Amino acid sequence: MPRERLSVVVTRRLPDAVETRLSELFDVKLRDDDTPMSRSQMAEAMRDADVLVPTVTDEIDARLIGQAGERLKLIANYGAGVDHIDVATARQRGILVSNTPGVLTDDTADMAMSLLLAVTRRIPEGLAIMQKGEWQGWAPTALLGGRVGGRRLGILGMGRIGQAVARRAAAFGMQVHYHNRKRLRPEIEEQYDATYWESLDQMVARMDVISVNCPSTPSTFHLMNARRLKLMKPTAVIVNTSRGEVIDESALTRMLRAGELAGAGLDVYEHGTDVNPSLRELPNVVLLPHMGSATLEGRIEMGEKVIINIKTFEDGHRPPDQVVPSML
Repeated sequence: MPRERLSVVVTRRLPDAVETRLSELFDVKLRDDDTPMSRSQMAEAMRDADVLVPTVTDEIDARLIGQAGERLKLIANYGAGVDHIDVATARQRGILVSNTPGVLTDDTADMAMSLLLAVTRRIPEGLAIMQKGEWQGWAPTALLGGRVGGRRLGILGMGRIGQAVARRAAAFGMQVHYHNRKRLRPEIEEQYDATYWESLDQMVARMDVISVNCPSTPSTFHLMNARRLKLMKPTAVIVNTSRGEVIDESALTRMLRAGELAGAGLDVYEHGTDVNPSLRELPNVVLLPHMGSATLEGRIEMGEKVIINIKTFEDGHRPPDQVVPSML
């Protein structure tokens, strides 16, 4: 007698190829529209399913996990970050959590470099002039930005993505510096000609560009707070493709408005879609709607990782990308 297929609930629309494969392998419930589930819908899904496939837009806290049914044994997150899931409570309830690390490294690093270039070369300002039909022709002093080559880049968080940013920055002729919880092995530093700073304060004060590439954890919340932002040179810019909570957004906005920082490129925000209105008004700020991982190839690879995690779990083994509290 064939084994009953796992009941899998997916909380958001995924690429067609991923949804098709999930449907072939499991008893899957897909979303008809691409809107986040309400908490009541999420609670219902967690009561009835064997596996939940959430995304970064789903806040799965202790209270929601407390409503999970006995069947739920795996939360297979579609995404690398799991700060929206109470992993410790899930573990206590006997629910495994997995994620999709590694597949978005190059896409996110590409976006970090795109923001860096957009801010330093004032690309959005030029684009706005063209779109409004206001261009009057070339002028020697118009829209003068800064040369990227030779500038000091300080990478905050030298993991997979941080190292991918370093590789790209080195190709542009930038000087690579970094701060990390642990210093990298000498051969990795040599690969990027990277300089390690044990003191984040000292690194921040000397950089031309800061790229935030660390995960969101209690220890990184407001790591770039008002005091640390004030250590940056007034000619420096900051780029964030990691998590919005790492930067004190209000303090950053005040400094940009006061001309105490040269610019910022942001793909993530401290309060999700509730972006500080003043940021939108500043010409030296480039804002993107969390597009760092938005490539079709990356999103399909994320789905493939989710499927492997679920299939491995179904076969009675530990999901290859299982997340445990000690990792956070």
